[in-house]
Amino acid sequence: MDLKTILFLLSDLVLIVSGYLYGWKFLRKRNYLLGLEWWIVGFSASNLFVFGLTGTKLCYNVSMFLDAFSRAFGFPVIAVVGTMVITHRYRPSALTDIVIFVLSFAGAGVLMYVDAVQAAKPWFYLLMFAVFAVYLVYLAVRLLRVGERRNAMNLLVILATSLTIAVMDDFYRLPGDDADKTLFFTIAMAVWAYSICGYYYAYCALERAETPPPLSRKR
Repeated sequence: MDLKTILFLLSDLVLIVSGYLYGWKFLRKRNYLLGLEWWIVGFSASNLFVFGLTGTKLCYNVSMFLDAFSRAFGFPVIAVVGTMVITHRYRPSALTDIVIFVLSFAGAGVLMYVDAVQAAKPWFYLLMFAVFAVYLVYLAVRLLRVGERRNAMNLLVILATSLTIAVMDDFYRLPGDDADKTLFFTIAMAVWAYSICGYYYAYCALERAETPPPLSRKR
């Protein structure tokens, strides 16, 4: 096993742990949209890890389908709606959660397997990331207003690095990278792991700031 593959697997492993760990943390907060989306990222990374070890094409295809799901709907739709529980006091019903996931999976299927949309797919991904980017800026402003400067700056770093990865994924090939984009995915998975970790702590910081303190008891 060469150094490039070892670094790929290590980066993937970090993403797997981050996805499952912080997904579980969100589920413990009863935020099922964010928790399950983070687990989907972890499951996608798990399939890519198996592909990196064995070359199993099915695992690669599963990972790419879930990647399309997260890029097109997981972050710009599911993560945004899931975060609205602290920004807008909106907690969707279980039925709404199910409908959002079903429609998102259907949309990912169209993006992956309908030939008519393939030419426009990279631009659609970029448009949906722009939607998510606007929300990240909004969250950063909210955090600054409550004195959480470090978490606000961290979200802006997440925005900048994730935008770079989003553009590279469809519009730029790294020099010397192979057909499976091993070098790109090594960098991208490290960025995604950092993003889902940083997003969780920004969420917690805003949650603390937006939760009213308990009323003191009169003696």
